Amino acid sequence: MRLKDKVAIITGGGSGIGRATAELFASEGARVVVADFNSTAAKEVAQAIQNAGCQAVSVAVDVSEPAQAQRMVDVALETYRGIDILFNGAGILARGTALDTDEKTWNRVMAVNLNGTFWCCKAVLPHLIKRGGGSIINVSSSTGAHDAKGNTVAYVTSKGGVTLMTKAMAIDHAKAKVRVNAICPGPTDTPMLRSVLSPAEMDAFAATFPMGRMGRPEELAYAALFLASDESSFVTGAMLAVDGGQTAEV
Repeated sequence: MRLKDKVAIITGGGSGIGRATAELFASEGARVVVADFNSTAAKEVAQAIQNAGCQAVSVAVDVSEPAQAQRMVDVALETYRGIDILFNGAGILARGTALDTDEKTWNRVMAVNLNGTFWCCKAVLPHLIKRGGGSIINVSSSTGAHDAKGNTVAYVTSKGGVTLMTKAMAIDHAKAKVRVNAICPGPTDTPMLRSVLSPAEMDAFAATFPMGRMGRPEELAYAALFLASDESSFVTGAMLAVDGGQTAEV
């Protein structure tokens, strides 16, 4: 029970890495707010957590809207009277070069991946400081934190921004005992990745990594659990690669 009685907000909690993180944090004793753009998915995950005998509530949120991020925080405070952990798992993926990425796509990727991370952090930070400290775990990417990849200019740019935002916030709030870190997933078998890659492309991509396979959402969740827990009490501003060795050989 590494998160016993902690309150954790999980954005993107309706599927993929976010869902695995919400379920794991709840099983480790956290009281969880499952936040997702897809309200039905968020409710289903919260119900599954409750059915397992743990505590959870759901909230619909578009993290790109500051008012909705604030409302998400208000739900956590109204339900659990405090916040200890924020996991910024909400994100979208778009393919394209600068030549074929249109204004709408660029703006939406930035709005969710970069701006959304910022708005959620901004809404939560005062409450972590008031609580005497806490942990923020952002989600960057192996592609964006360490290197770039062709045909993903908007996504890579957004995740590069999350990387340096994480470091800046870690410096700014260290003395308030708020730790800010990021996990950097390599390609992980999630609905988001399957929405842009065919099964054959997934297999071919996985074969290029040292471990020869995709990551599993629960493997990323365990990395987030370490950063959320007191086991990482001297860790802030870190980019934790969870990528099967992908960036070790680039």
